Parts: sequence; structure tokens; C-alpha cells
Amino acid sequence: MKKILTLLLVIAMVFSLVACAQAPAVDAPAVDEPKTEEPVVDEPKTEEPTTEEPAALKIGVILVHDENSGYDMAHIEGVEAAKKALGLSDDQIVYKYNIPEDEKCYDTAIDLVEQGCNLIFSDSYGHQAFMMQAAREVPDVTFIACTGDTAALEELDNVGNVFPYTFQSRYVSGVVAGMKLKELMDAGSVTDPYIGYVGAYPYAEVVSGYTAFFLGIQSIVPEAHMDVQYTNSWYDPTAEAEAANALIARGCVIIGQHADSTGAPSAVQAAQDGGKVVYSVGYNIDMLSVAPTAALTSAQNNWGALYTPLIEMALKGEKLPVDLSLGYANDAVMISPIGNCPEGTQEKVDEVIAGLKDGSLEVFDCATFTVNGEHPTTYTALDTDGDFVPDTGEAIDNGIFHESTLRSAPYFAMRIDGITELN
Repeated sequence: MKKILTLLLVIAMVFSLVACAQAPAVDAPAVDEPKTEEPVVDEPKTEEPTTEEPAALKIGVILVHDENSGYDMAHIEGVEAAKKALGLSDDQIVYKYNIPEDEKCYDTAIDLVEQGCNLIFSDSYGHQAFMMQAAREVPDVTFIACTGDTAALEELDNVGNVFPYTFQSRYVSGVVAGMKLKELMDAGSVTDPYIGYVGAYPYAEVVSGYTAFFLGIQSIVPEAHMDVQYTNSWYDPTAEAEAANALIARGCVIIGQHADSTGAPSAVQAAQDGGKVVYSVGYNIDMLSVAPTAALTSAQNNWGALYTPLIEMALKGEKLPVDLSLGYANDAVMISPIGNCPEGTQEKVDEVIAGLKDGSLEVFDCATFTVNGEHPTTYTALDTDGDFVPDTGEAIDNGIFHESTLRSAPYFAMRIDGITELN
């Protein structure tokens, strides 16, 4: 009997030693354990386990279109830039393409959660409500609606909005257009400084952008005037081309755009090839490939400058901001290479960008524009009750309209003198 008990005790000790030898530290990868015949019991590990490693973060990205849309491609490039800068792996990013601004966005967000994503971005304004719906149901996942505007009003701590200072790059692209317009007028090729603009929707985002573009032009050619033609779509190459052609037929000599395809620049190039004196200023991507002689430049967003700090904060386990907006001072906006423009254009652009960076130049200086003949002195910017009527937030201070400071998304919606909306 004693022999049996002794044998059982020996067996128990052997299993105890084997179990101890096979139990690694909680967060240490098994490949880092020394291969020894016996467990190390006299040298306890002093390395503190990490709470956040890149492998712990998985990111979902919901795109309203795909890489064929300049806007969506800019977001893809931004995420990829963040991935490279922060050393993330391919399997830490899940893209969802062509997700409409409807219930499918919610379904997609939940699907990304089920795939293990704990930080989810969407890139279009209409995604916002469905992202917030998902956020309410999954409080341990963070949802960021790019171009959204309601996160600060939500009673949630896992939501956010992000948007670059697009009005700054719009203004700079307007300066480029103004330099070209002045050259044409000085040469006698153009007598009426008539500008056209292809806009997606009459939202503040578009109004803010086309107003900044126009003010950039007027800083060079004060007598310029502009018409805006809406397509009622963010991405519709045919409608954008038709809108550009309609503006050209009215006599517009430079066509700007806040729409996501190459439709307008392509139409401008075709009109120029047909003998028209007309030029294009694009958005999101360099348009020289589709309008080699007509494209002057494009206003662009460097989304990598926004995605990178947000993802880095998530990696560190830090609370993400409810609103984030950055501009030229943080290299979050830019313009594409300048096309067929007069000598001195690049120097002027550099001067303007320097002013935007150091704050000596304000895009929406109320002394430079009027509304119904008056320089505005007050403007209520934010809607807090969802009725689309601003009820709080004074945007004008010391004669300057401060865009994207009360929240990240644009809220400049004044219709200034010199610009006419055609529909």
C-alpha cells in the first residue's frame, strides 16, 4: 500500500512540474519562452505586461464608394499612410466598399464588430446616423464618422467626428484660379470674370468650400462672380459633366467643383479641345491625367494627417477626441501640382499658405465679403435640437468667421454677394 501511495505522489509531482513548465506569463508570446528541461523557479519575470499592442487594435473602414472615387481613394490613402507610419499589418484593416448612406451602413458596422474591429471609421456624411445607432449598441467599440457633425451632441463616449480644414485648400486653389483668370483678362482673352462651380448638395460643407474658393479668386480678381450648379449626388460622373457643360454654355471660364468624380474636369478638357477658353479646378485628386491642359490644380485633403493621430491614440489606449479638425499648419490639406498657370503663381501660393499657417491670413475675414450688402458681424453656427436651424454657437469674433472650431465639420452656410445658386 505504501508503495502505491509513493508511486501516486511521484506521479502527482511530475504532473505538477509539467504544468508549471508549460504555463507562460499572461501576455508573453510562447515563442519568447526559453526552452529548458526544468521550470525556472528562481528568476521571476520582471517585464510588465503591455495593455495595448498594435495587434490588439483592428480597424474597420466604411467607404461610400471605392477607389474609383477620388474622395474615397483619398481616405484609403490616408488609412494606408497611418498603417505604414504606425507599423500595422494588413489584417488589422478591414475595408468595406460601396456602402450606401442607409441601413446597410449599420449592418456593415455591426459586421465589422463581429469581425473583431474595435475602431470603425465611415467616410460619408449620410453614414453618421447609422454609425451612432451601432455605437449605442456596442459601447466598447469606438465609431468615428468622418465629415459628421453630431458626435458632441450624443450622450455617448465612444463616438467622434473628424474633418480637415477643406476651406483652406479651397481658398488656395481659388488663388491659383484667380492668377489664371487675371492672366486671361490681361491678355484680352476673357472680358467677363465669370466662374462656375459644380456642387454636390447645398450643405454647409459645400457652401463653405465654394465660398472659400470664390474668396481666393476675388483676392486676385475682385470683380469676379460665380454661379453654382448642383448635381444632388456626391458621385455622378455624367451629372457632373452635364453641370459643367451647362456652366460653360452660360459663359463660365473657370469651373470649380465639390463632387467626387472626374466628370467636370473631363468635360472642361473636351470643351477646351473644341476651342473654348475654359479651365478646371478639381477636388480630391490631381486632375492633370484627365484634363492635361485644362486642369489648373485641385484642392486636396491629406487624410493621413488625421487618421494617424487618431489611430495612434487608440493604440495607446487613450480617449479619442469628439471632434478633430486640422489644416495647413498640420499638413492636413494641400493642393495638387499647378498646371498651365502664369509665372509667379507658385510664389503667390507659397505666400498664402504661409499666411494660413501662421494665422496672419484668415479665409473668412468678414471685411472681405458681404451678405445682402452688409459685412456680417454675428452668426449662430450650431443646431443642437435637430431641426436644421442653428440655435447656439457664435462663429464670428473680432470680424473673423471661425470655421471648424466649434465643431470639426463646416458650418459656414451664409450666401455671400457675388455667388448665385442656380438650383
